Amino acid sequence: MQMQGNEFIQRFKQYCPEWLAEEGDPVGLHIGTLNKKVDRIMMSLDVRPAVVEEAIAKKIDLLIVKHPPIFRPVSRLTTDDVQTKMYADLIKHDIAVYAAHTNMDIIHNGLNDWFCEELDVFDTDYLIHTHTIKMKKIAVYVPQNDAKKMRNALAEAGAGEQGNYTATSFTVNGTGRFTPNGEANPTIGSLNRPEQVQESKVEMIFPETKQAAVVAAMLAAHPYEEPAYDIYPLDNLAENYGIGRVGELKEAMTTEEFIVKVKKTFDLEGLRVVYPHIVKENIKRVAICGGSGEKFYREALAANADVYITGDVYYHTAHDMQETGMLVIDPGHYIESLCKEKMVTLFNQWKNEEGWNVDFFVSETSTNPFSFK
Repeated sequence: MQMQGNEFIQRFKQYCPEWLAEEGDPVGLHIGTLNKKVDRIMMSLDVRPAVVEEAIAKKIDLLIVKHPPIFRPVSRLTTDDVQTKMYADLIKHDIAVYAAHTNMDIIHNGLNDWFCEELDVFDTDYLIHTHTIKMKKIAVYVPQNDAKKMRNALAEAGAGEQGNYTATSFTVNGTGRFTPNGEANPTIGSLNRPEQVQESKVEMIFPETKQAAVVAAMLAAHPYEEPAYDIYPLDNLAENYGIGRVGELKEAMTTEEFIVKVKKTFDLEGLRVVYPHIVKENIKRVAICGGSGEKFYREALAANADVYITGDVYYHTAHDMQETGMLVIDPGHYIESLCKEKMVTLFNQWKNEEGWNVDFFVSETSTNPFSFK
């Protein structure tokens, strides 16, 4: 099945919604259009001139990236400047660019979770709470013969997802009564005559962010001209999201053993370490936040972390960290390149589920600007 760019991004946003991004984070479509057929999609950490050259050579239609290419306003778009020429090259070759940034850090089964998996950190929780999504319940009345169709339509719209279960619902049967007036166009019954129908009441829960899609799906699947339905807010269910993770190693490690583990896990030539004045003998509780997460070190400390792993630690902030008694490891920003392989694995899973006729590529270009000598 050939696929439109909008179709792929719609599926992507079900997994990594834009509303999860931090305020002011310019996620979403940056360059080009999604209103086109896409055959070849590539995943990259960054958009750099060498990545654009790779995308052109591979005849890529859509580039998905972690870091937004236009994070700050571009004052001039000239092809004499290599930094801005890449934007013109992308447009010239009709390569769309879509960015998922902090929302990829926050989502469940996202980048920070993958870091923990690679480091064998278990029993994780988020480091900083960012979002609480409340749940709602829809109750809709349909003829009994249409109940299954309704349950399927609501499930496809995202209702009925509860923990490790999908399409959860409750159905009870009863009698519906109504009288169509002279202006009605009833599916069942006659004008101005009382009618009663054996109906099912279908109930399903859904996150408040999916209400518009759930209601639209219900209306589209309902046989009645005027469907009867209720939507209830739920106080006993909510889904929390946060950035960063904190969890436990299965067994404690010495500080030096753990530093070696981080280097080996992320295939690093070197990393920076902020040693506290009194070094802890063992590391057991680990906090991590990909990218530039130095501002969250106090939250890592409050979570009783023995070590905090994050990138781009500022010199003076490192002094403050050193006084806390917590070890800090700065492996660099580029460990986020883990997202390339992970995301393409996920894309191919969706491809198999949906029957898409599209090829996915992991960018082979290293965008790490740093080397160790």
